[in-house]
This record gives sequence, C-alpha cells and structure tokens, in this order.
Amino acid sequence: MLPKAELVRFVIAPDDRLVADVAGKLPGRGLWLTARRDIVATAVTKRLFARAARQPVIVDDDLAERVGALLAARCCDLIGLARRAGQAVMGFTKVEAALAAGKTAVLVAAADGAADGRAKLRALAPGLPLVEVFTAAELGAAFGREHIVHAALAPGRIAQAFVADAARLAGFRAPQTLSLASDGSGAR
Repeated sequence: MLPKAELVRFVIAPDDRLVADVAGKLPGRGLWLTARRDIVATAVTKRLFARAARQPVIVDDDLAERVGALLAARCCDLIGLARRAGQAVMGFTKVEAALAAGKTAVLVAAADGAADGRAKLRALAPGLPLVEVFTAAELGAAFGREHIVHAALAPGRIAQAFVADAARLAGFRAPQTLSLASDGSGAR
C-alpha cells in the first residue's frame, strides 16, 4: 500500500487495450502499479494486468518505455506551464538570485551537467527538493532553448505537481518486487 503519488494508474480502453493514465483522470476502473520500470516490465511479462482486471487485456511489450515517455512529457509540460506563468527561471545566476530571494520551491538540474554547479546551488538551499532526472537537452526543450543545466520553480501547485511527477519518472529512468493494487476508486 503506497500513496497515489508513488503509483501509476492504468485503465482498460473499450477495445481491451491497456492504457497508462499518468494524469489519473481517465474513466474506468484503475489498475495501480508502483512507478518503476522493472515492476511494469514484470507485470507485462507475467500478464498481471489481465489477472488484476479479471478479463483479457491487450498489453504492448514496450509499456514501460511508453509510461516513462508520458511522464517525461508531463514533467516538461509542467515546466513549460511554470515558465509561461512566470514561475520558472533558468540559468545558474537566475536560479541563485531566486534562491536568495526565497522564491524557489524546487531546484532542477540536468543529470549530465557538472556536479559542482549542483553542489553550489544545493549548498544555498539544502532543504529544497532537487530533481535530476532530465538531460540538458530535455530541460532546454521545456524552456524552448537548446540546452539548460540549472532551473528553479517557484512555490505553488505547478511545482508540487512537478515534484510528484518527477519522482514517478525517476523510477523509469533508473534501474530499480512487485506491487499491484486494483480497485474502483483509487490506490490501496
């Protein structure tokens, strides 16, 4: 039993195909799975979705990759939304200024960026969440640039949603027993 923020919801479409519902808003009975690549791959291999749904289910072999891609796109969309709302800054100097002004809820650093820059920003805000699951090119795409190494999001619902979705995405980006819950209303 885990909080919903640590799970990914799946639903069965009318054509009996399994669909990942990363936003958690599609209609239908939810099948909940821990947000990790290895667990999704194991559930596909062992046909656990059909067993939990108690009906035949069409499951794509690349389901884990698709879920990871959907979560990455969702996180990038949230960064873009924060940017358009004026709640995101990019670049070391701007992030440092936002930290000094106390206008930062989450730090975002490119996984392929230099560790010393992350360490300097981390020293300025040791209690803030640090998201390191994106490459500089992925962060750049979210900001409409070629590449970005450092970014920060201001406090608010966008930042909270971003942290939750980035935590789920981390399970699909890093190598990681199986936890599947099924019910009609939410996670168990």
